[in-house]
Amino acid sequence: MSEPGQRPGWDSPNGAPPQPPGYAAGGPHQPYQQFSQYPQWQPPVPPKKTSPAAIVLIVGSVVVVILMALAFLAWGYPGFLREPDAKGAIGTSPATSATVASPTPVTTVPSVPAAQPGGARAPLPKRTKPLADPVTCAFTPDPASPAPKKVAPPPDGPASSSGTARVSLATSAGDIGLTLDRALAPCTVVNFLSLVKQGFYDGTACHRLSVTSGLQMLQCGDPVGDGTGGPGYTIRDEVFPELTYGRGVLAMAKTAEPDSGGSQFFLVFGNVQISPEYTVFGSIDDAGLGVLDNVARGGIDPARPGIGDGSGPPKIPVTFTQVTTP
Repeated sequence: MSEPGQRPGWDSPNGAPPQPPGYAAGGPHQPYQQFSQYPQWQPPVPPKKTSPAAIVLIVGSVVVVILMALAFLAWGYPGFLREPDAKGAIGTSPATSATVASPTPVTTVPSVPAAQPGGARAPLPKRTKPLADPVTCAFTPDPASPAPKKVAPPPDGPASSSGTARVSLATSAGDIGLTLDRALAPCTVVNFLSLVKQGFYDGTACHRLSVTSGLQMLQCGDPVGDGTGGPGYTIRDEVFPELTYGRGVLAMAKTAEPDSGGSQFFLVFGNVQISPEYTVFGSIDDAGLGVLDNVARGGIDPARPGIGDGSGPPKIPVTFTQVTTP
């Protein structure tokens, strides 16, 4: 019950209405927070102006980051913005043809010309486990790399893995005799003899000479003449871990892909330090090594473009006038 003189619902003494918090009787009214669903209006704060110095610093930082990224891509990933070094050791550029490519030295060596071509002949590598006799060969058409010079691939089928065959390279620089070894690479020998008998190599020139330490060889067998040509088909690799590439060795060129050889080959006249992924299929006679030494002494022709690794067309041309086998 409310006392007389007090409004119902007022519990304060003397019937006075309840006062808000912070109210002091007989004193000045203290402010208190009023709650509302709308936030109090605040005057807008103008945005701070960016100083010219700050703008220059930001733009300069962006430019530096872009330049660093481009430099990293250009020199940090060979083969992305620049051509891989492996393109040119012994064969075709994979970017233009999937026929034959070049081996790259296993270790990084300076591009220093050989002091003097020549020296002792290296022994041919040997398989620790002889191949079956016969073996089965297969030759795969390569539609992406049509032959600029019409030639038929050898028939698929058995090939002997014993015996040797002689081939004579009559060139503008002198005669080079080869002995092909079927025990090392029977299918590669079958392919090489087939190309010789069809006159595929006649009139072609050796397009690449390297006299740098770790890669001393002459590369031949490209009907185009720039390292991109082949016979229009590929052959299987015939490699084994014991392969080495010393003076006097005859081996096939290919791209970085396996089983991509065709017609290009290289003649080793000095030191070659490469991984054992290039098929060795024969040797070079002493007279032929003398011809290669003379070509090596002539050096690279500076008037003709190379591939940027210190190799290039020889100054003394080596053109096959006739390639024959007995």
